[in-house]
Amino acid sequence: EVHLVESGGGLVQAGGSLTLSCAVSGFTFDDGSTIAWFRQAPEKEREAVGCISRRDGSTTYVDSVKNRFRISSDNAKNMVYLQMNNLKVEDTAVYFCTVGLTCGMGPDDYWGQGTQVTVSS
Repeated sequence: EVHLVESGGGLVQAGGSLTLSCAVSGFTFDDGSTIAWFRQAPEKEREAVGCISRRDGSTTYVDSVKNRFRISSDNAKNMVYLQMNNLKVEDTAVYFCTVGLTCGMGPDDYWGQGTQVTVSS
């Protein structure tokens, strides 16, 4: 059974940094895997933050986080990370990691329960 557990969320001032971690168990990363992070702010729809696709080596980010956020993984530790720099109040949301084959867009991708990030002004 696949489990994903996010951690590292918290309260940070605008301009600060946080690194979210996602511990993955029961899932084997291979050349077709995708790793993605999503977020959901209060009263807003879930939004894709970014995705790494091992199939073609591409990395994509939503425009609002480009050059501030970075997704990475440590296969040996089965860990996925989201490094967030220069945080803004509008980055406040619950952040979710997902692994699978379709950057979180398909029914067979696996999701964590989320971790809260709050950015204060």
